[in-house]
Amino acid sequence: MMTLYSGTTCPYSHRCRIVLFEKGMDFEVIDIDATNKPEDLIEISPDNRLPVLVERDLRLDIANIINEYIDERFPHPQLMPPDPVMRARARLFLHNFEEQLFSHIADIENNTAKVDEARAAIRDGLTVIAPIFARQQFMLGDEFSMVDVAITPLLWRLNHYGIELPKQAAPLLTYAERIFSRPAYIEAMTPHERAMRK
Repeated sequence: MMTLYSGTTCPYSHRCRIVLFEKGMDFEVIDIDATNKPEDLIEISPDNRLPVLVERDLRLDIANIINEYIDERFPHPQLMPPDPVMRARARLFLHNFEEQLFSHIADIENNTAKVDEARAAIRDGLTVIAPIFARQQFMLGDEFSMVDVAITPLLWRLNHYGIELPKQAAPLLTYAERIFSRPAYIEAMTPHERAMRK
């Protein structure tokens, strides 16, 4: 059985939980408070970061790699596109999300001097991709994919992070609400995450 050591409010852990629940497989999730990590986490993750997936002798601690491993190991439903061109596009989206959006989260969560700049960067980055959803249902077209898994934990946390999107981002917010209603998405959330939008 796979075991996921998951941060209670960590958006990267949230991604991995979504994939596990979408797959409907047997797994164990161990919730960890990121502000009070247990000492034995260092044995599992020498970098002391979350999430961490453990299966037999395998240990992975980068969310996108964890999710691709799960998707290849349990291919139904397939979340990475089967077509090599679309798979490359998906990986480019995932890379750009990390570079242009998620890289700013630490500044917001730690309330650094760059917090306003970080909020603006995320707001502007999301506004740029919003028109996609006036033309299609999901990030890559008509099928829910790993790209949707990656972006929606950030969309769930917009209010929590103090980010307000402009009116032209309305298609993105409509898309987000549609994803939030998926049964696997609802099951994948911790109580702390649910409270972020109350």
